[in-house]
Amino acid sequence: MEAARRWPLWLPGLALLWGRAAAGLEQIGSTAPPAQACSAFSQKSCDECLANVSCLWCYTNNTCIDYPVRSIFPPSSLCSLSNARWGVCWINFEALIIAMAVVAGLILVSITVCCCYCCYCRRPSRSRLLEEEEEQLARKREERRLQSLQRKHERKLKHDEIRKKYGLLQDSDNPYSRFENE
Repeated sequence: MEAARRWPLWLPGLALLWGRAAAGLEQIGSTAPPAQACSAFSQKSCDECLANVSCLWCYTNNTCIDYPVRSIFPPSSLCSLSNARWGVCWINFEALIIAMAVVAGLILVSITVCCCYCCYCRRPSRSRLLEEEEEQLARKREERRLQSLQRKHERKLKHDEIRKKYGLLQDSDNPYSRFENE
């Protein structure tokens, strides 16, 4: 009875998550101070520029520019990829793209390998299936043979009873004895 009235363990976690989400929505709804333009951080440091996620730092002329959202990669006329920094100052955009491509490639290869392993390697092989089928057939054949021997023995007993009833059964002590009525 006590266990039926207890709350599930995941329910308080769900309530906590719901409270956090509501608090986050309140913060989004409140008025935030307007962000400074990226050009205001030019000729300052890379860290100050990249504090705003919509900014891109270019090391060739130490300028902070708005990230070109219309294109995925910043055009080389704006800043070369090897001198562009976005997100963090210690890795250039070119290395960031290469690292992300390598990680994505590794993930795809590992998913492919897992799928191949599950589909082909863990499936029972043809020869193993044939061996199992042969074993089953041999077992069934042996069972049929034993049943046949048992039926044969039962028939022999029944025939012996009939012979005994009509006096046709030979003596087991002397199988070469003659019939008496001859």
